[in-house]
Amino acid sequence: MIIIATHQVLTVTEKQRLSDYLVGKFEEIPTRKGIKKAILNHQVIVNNEIAITAQWVNVGDEIHLIESQSAPPKDFEIELEVPYEDDFLAIVVKPSGIPVSGNLFKTLYNALGDNLKSSSQQDKLRWPLPIHRLDTATSGLVIIAKTHAVRVELGKMLENKSIQKRYRAILQGTLLDNGNIESPIAEKKALSKFEVVENITTLKDTSLTLVNLFPITGRTHQLRIHVSSIGHPIVGDKLYKNDTAMKIDKGLFLCAVEVQFIHPVTKELLKVEIDQPAKFNSYLQREKRRVLKYI
Repeated sequence: MIIIATHQVLTVTEKQRLSDYLVGKFEEIPTRKGIKKAILNHQVIVNNEIAITAQWVNVGDEIHLIESQSAPPKDFEIELEVPYEDDFLAIVVKPSGIPVSGNLFKTLYNALGDNLKSSSQQDKLRWPLPIHRLDTATSGLVIIAKTHAVRVELGKMLENKSIQKRYRAILQGTLLDNGNIESPIAEKKALSKFEVVENITTLKDTSLTLVNLFPITGRTHQLRIHVSSIGHPIVGDKLYKNDTAMKIDKGLFLCAVEVQFIHPVTKELLKVEIDQPAKFNSYLQREKRRVLKYI
């Protein structure tokens, strides 16, 4: 059993269930939902006994938060590009076509062990953990925590929207100006910004626009939903397409190409960028050559 944090109950002003009392007591798990999940995962120990959400809190209780006892990664052997790594965190490039994690073998999570160095810190995680997700079809940068403290801090930074991300995408149709998209997603506020990089004419009675996309909020499939909502779906998006979607079997043309944030330990600005995938270049060059051929 690896103890992450300990809390001693000194006073109880009113009768409280454990799941209510612990909200705000462990900085590692700041939310009520997180506390309930930790209890259900047997990560909370009260007086050397596994806790349950409904039990009452008493003065003198000693409460431990322990590391999850989930099974270790299954060593999915794939070589990952690692643009940045230190003793506390890493930033890796997720290939398109594999999920970040989940009940599968071929995941980014299962591939991390063979691609990253072990941390030398006392609070190191038993295995590195992604702190956010990318859609399976989306490629690009994913931030990985290697210690408990950094995992907590990066989680807070995500909640506070202090981690900036930039995506590169190829959209169907012509966008001439930069702009914002603010349409709600699942009845929740959502904001994305787009920046035109290049317009490309094609031979299919349509056009393409290479863009930078910036998700200001973090809703599921936010960028894909937003650009589709203004009539410019991402090329290759089979889920959020329109009636005139271009038929192309090259996957989704969406990649997380930049992240920047203040390093939670060194306090220095960390900015990591990668080039857009080679398939972006080859596809756009092919379309340009086809147009030139018929001029």
